[in-house]
Amino acid sequence: MTPSLDTKLPKVGTTIFTVMSALAQECGALNLSQGFPDFPAPEALIEAVARHMRAGANQYAPMAGVAALREAVAAKIAACYGATVDAVSEVTVTSGATEALTDVILAVVRPGDEVIVFDPAYDSYEPAVELAGGRTVHLALPAPAFRPDWDAVAAAIGPRTRLIVINTPHNPTGRVWEAADLERLAELTRDTGIFILSDEVYEHIVFDGRRHESVLRYPELAARAFVVSSFGKTFHATGWKVGYCVAPAALTVELRKVHQYVTFATVTPIQWALADFLREHPGHWQELPAFYQAKRDRFCSLLAGSRLRFEPCAGTYFQLLDYSALSAERDVDLARRLTREAGIASIPVSVFYEHPPASRYLRFCFAKDDATLERAGAILRGL
Repeated sequence: MTPSLDTKLPKVGTTIFTVMSALAQECGALNLSQGFPDFPAPEALIEAVARHMRAGANQYAPMAGVAALREAVAAKIAACYGATVDAVSEVTVTSGATEALTDVILAVVRPGDEVIVFDPAYDSYEPAVELAGGRTVHLALPAPAFRPDWDAVAAAIGPRTRLIVINTPHNPTGRVWEAADLERLAELTRDTGIFILSDEVYEHIVFDGRRHESVLRYPELAARAFVVSSFGKTFHATGWKVGYCVAPAALTVELRKVHQYVTFATVTPIQWALADFLREHPGHWQELPAFYQAKRDRFCSLLAGSRLRFEPCAGTYFQLLDYSALSAERDVDLARRLTREAGIASIPVSVFYEHPPASRYLRFCFAKDDATLERAGAILRGL
């Protein structure tokens, strides 16, 4: 007889990304749900992976990451944000950003601690908090602006607040936090024992001349922060699952205690290849805002004449579409129906809330080639 197993995550089912991608495949639908490009990673990067594999870089990497890659990350941070981080003691390579997020939460949160997140929130945050024995405090980003209500944050901070999780550029709304937001966050956490987990995986995908306000630009915040980013998002290679976390040395010690027993080390030849590519092709990440802004603008232009309303996103490669003029259905129901009947898959935004609002949004990924975007536009205009 199989023994019964009480779940540690009673509120968790299969992630919406898996559900919608599987439904898209089942129905032969255009998949604009899960956030992955349908165009290739840079050829020079792929060639570099093969070169390092042939050169024998196929055994364990150092637990904290290949030194050359951590040095390249530190150099990029200095170039982007004017911040000096120590590649040896403050940069850790992880098997994807989600691993880094989980490692941070497990390292920081103790039973009974409270963690503030902003809804709609990426769905990996709360399960990690629950595994650590903490309690997630959900604060809504009010639609349609999706900007943080700092008075609500101040009211939510209490003696058990251990961690505040922020995400900019923000998935799924596509909003970008401003300098005033980071300054207010610094003010609210000053002289406290609260840590910051800053999810910045879309750091290079910011539009219309905006500046990404990384926590690393703000020394007061950086001193209490773990900053997470993703090579997969930056280099069109989400399936490689390589990310990193930057934190002060004392915090990195605790992060690595968890990391070493989650994955120990991340795939070796890809780390070497990323180090080469960052050093030899800085233009790639420097040109990423313009590259994705062109895709955003194309996708939005293809929606002209549709019954969907929207404000072009400020960052990420996701566009929210307000379907309230089209249907009164729940977003989960409409997303499923459109996948089956119209042949296009999206992500319902309500799944990222503890208490979903009455607004009606679906999230569409525009990290697609022109032919895919043209097909998507034709389907959406026809609804």
